[in-house]
Amino acid sequence: MTRPFHVLLIDDNATDLLLATEAFLELDATVGVDTFASGQHALDHLRATPQDALPDVIILDINMPVLNGFDVLSQLKDDPALQLIPVVMLSTSDYLGDVTRAYSMHASSYLIKSRSFTEFVQQVDAFLVYWRSVILARQADSPQ
Repeated sequence: MTRPFHVLLIDDNATDLLLATEAFLELDATVGVDTFASGQHALDHLRATPQDALPDVIILDINMPVLNGFDVLSQLKDDPALQLIPVVMLSTSDYLGDVTRAYSMHASSYLIKSRSFTEFVQQVDAFLVYWRSVILARQADSPQ
């Protein structure tokens, strides 16, 4: 990759943000992880970020106050500068309606949070392997 893999994580739960950051760092300390506890703060940050510094992928919790994950996803997909960033919904909800809604709103993936840290680290590892390969393939296909 031309730059370190960069993830933006949006979750209102401080413990979940800390655990996710620890999981990424445990697997690969070169991964850049920006965390936001509010959808609005994340959107403000993204809108102020130069195009070449946007994250490779966004991980987005559904159940958040003020702007929930679906509200944030909608705003991301409505913004021409942000709409192509892959968004992975990460939730404790396995409700089929949430999954269907996420995909109908053009989420790239939907992950159900594992209850144990060990299993969550395995999820993060699979996430990294998959999304790095996608980003590398995208870079290989783009004109130099």
